[in-house]
Amino acid sequence: MRDICLTLPTNRECADTVTAVGAEAAHAVRRFGVRVHLLVLDSADPASRARHAAAAAALPAVDGLVVHHLDESAQRAFLREVIDRSGLPGPERLLDLMLPDTVSYGACTNRAFLLAAALGCTSVHRRDSDSRYQWHQGAPVFPIEHELATLGLKAADAAAAVTENTLDPAHADRPVALAGASFVGELSVDLGEILERDPEVYHDVVALWAPTGASEQEKRELVAESFTGGGTEPFTADRAVLGRPDIWHIDMCNIALDHEVYERVPLPPATDTIGSDYFLHHLVHDAGLPGVTHNRHIVNYHTPERRTGPGFTAYQLRYAKFLLSMLYLHPVYADLEAAGDSLLDEHHHVRPEPIADSARRSAATDRAENHRRLAELDRCYRRLGGKYAEFADHLAPRRARLLDRAQSDIEDFALLIDAWGPLVRASRTTPADRLPPARSASIRASRRTGNPT
Repeated sequence: MRDICLTLPTNRECADTVTAVGAEAAHAVRRFGVRVHLLVLDSADPASRARHAAAAAALPAVDGLVVHHLDESAQRAFLREVIDRSGLPGPERLLDLMLPDTVSYGACTNRAFLLAAALGCTSVHRRDSDSRYQWHQGAPVFPIEHELATLGLKAADAAAAVTENTLDPAHADRPVALAGASFVGELSVDLGEILERDPEVYHDVVALWAPTGASEQEKRELVAESFTGGGTEPFTADRAVLGRPDIWHIDMCNIALDHEVYERVPLPPATDTIGSDYFLHHLVHDAGLPGVTHNRHIVNYHTPERRTGPGFTAYQLRYAKFLLSMLYLHPVYADLEAAGDSLLDEHHHVRPEPIADSARRSAATDRAENHRRLAELDRCYRRLGGKYAEFADHLAPRRARLLDRAQSDIEDFALLIDAWGPLVRASRTTPADRLPPARSASIRASRRTGNPT
């Protein structure tokens, strides 16, 4: 039986989402005959964790559905064993990159990747706490329908399960590495209030993530495409395109990745940085690996704490850090695009070494553009006034530290890429029964075998 991992990382209360994702997991078992490991990675407060545990325990028992609810203590214990088994130097630093003491969108997904390897899973399917499913004709619209119909198959075989095939015929023997869609509802990044108050400032704030030297036309196109997802049109019928994945319309709340990708290259472990979990989108696209872009969009919404008080400040800092991260990621993206097919070996597997080398080179990029980004962000927020001007006051004394952290983040990414192969191999040899207790009609997972990373 094929094992897959459907994961829900969270640092906030989302018991209803646990219930909803549990229903998607049960659907996958019944529809595709797979064993689904529903993996809730819980960094929320104790009261919220208790509600999540209750929601997980209340899921209907389904033979083939395995529920794992891991708090940070359980995650840390697993990671320590894996890092020890790997024999890598600097175990405490690696543990910090995998489980930092602050928010990291990349790190939480990297933990899911290693746990999936330990459970013998062939793919990871990610959902987010601030999302819901669309409904159509009285049933939820589950993205996993397209994901399991195509992921991991040779593209020539997956073509029968899509409505359109735009793939280069020369790539027909390559496996489908990614399947995903986007969202409907609010902007994926919580900047909608800025757009409502001052569209000109919104343009200037969003355009700050453009590559150095981008033209005004390129910036306008970037702003028009950014953070809008699948728009507002509700689901009425399936559309799925096999080809190079449309990475502008695939979001991390609605994605599945084949193990042959995430077991070779991790996500950047940057802390307090929105968008740090989108690197593999670019890698799959630029390496010429097939993907499926479908229209089973998630319903996106933003939780209220992002818009007032400490939650607002924390979120805006993560956006500022995202802008600074682009100084280092854009050169890596350019290298991926230039490398193209050479990123793959003869088995269509990603080669991690050139990616780590690119990240290391990028760390030496001159910081002048990031100084400009911070100055422009300060100008925009002071023009908005109110809480945005207050945030500008908060940001000003932290500029030097943020500039340093943005550089160290790309250095950490290079280090983690180098360590990733040993970490994955160590995860594969961690017995499933050493993981925290799971609730299932059949707890013991069959072990997937395959070529070592």
